[in-house]
Amino acid sequence: MKRRLFTFAFSLSLFLAVTALAENTAVIPVPRTFPTNWMSSHEAFVKQAKQGGIDLLFLGDSITAGWLWDKGGLNVWNKYYAPRHAAEFGIGYDRTQNVLWRIEHGELDGIKPKIVMLLIGTNNAGNEDNGKPRNSTPEIVEGVTTIVRELRTRLPESKILLFGIFPRGETNDPVREQVKAINAQLAKLDDGKTVKFMDIGSKFLGPDGTLSRDIMPDLLHPNEKGYQIWADAMEGPLNQMLK
Repeated sequence: MKRRLFTFAFSLSLFLAVTALAENTAVIPVPRTFPTNWMSSHEAFVKQAKQGGIDLLFLGDSITAGWLWDKGGLNVWNKYYAPRHAAEFGIGYDRTQNVLWRIEHGELDGIKPKIVMLLIGTNNAGNEDNGKPRNSTPEIVEGVTTIVRELRTRLPESKILLFGIFPRGETNDPVREQVKAINAQLAKLDDGKTVKFMDIGSKFLGPDGTLSRDIMPDLLHPNEKGYQIWADAMEGPLNQMLK
């Protein structure tokens, strides 16, 4: 009897350990404690959503938040999107799991946007400071796919304009190849009806693949020139989706 109990306990421990290792953190909704204003930003988005009147919703991380930065896309935003009753729900450092938590905790309540523009996943890519991968390519794809599925469930009347992760870093940065692999898989989410995929990464790159600091000064976040490139690239598809 003791041997059976020991065998069962050992098997259970092994199962739990394997399960823990197999968990994809990119699909497990969690809030953030950093930056310190993360929760207040989320609460502000919830309040904004409850007020309604949002026709275009930009959802994502700091690259999305940058639409409203003075040295980012603010001027472009005011010209192209403010008149269209747009809102940006972007928070710096967010990963797919953080966006999932946000939309599960009120950020979509009270709104029925015509289109949701989603750009997320760059903070899941690459390595942590200790060199450990943040998430694998399949995990990130699953994370973004889960967000798209949640958007379709919670906003069945909305269309989704899904962007491929933007290129970042130097040409020899390994994350470049990971981003390409992720985007190749995300393209399969385009169903020709409610979800449209756009990979505009090449528009930020020079002929030799370099990412200009005149477009992304830190090789990650666009400046006004970069946001203008983004706006120009999606204007045609956006108008088509609004018909």
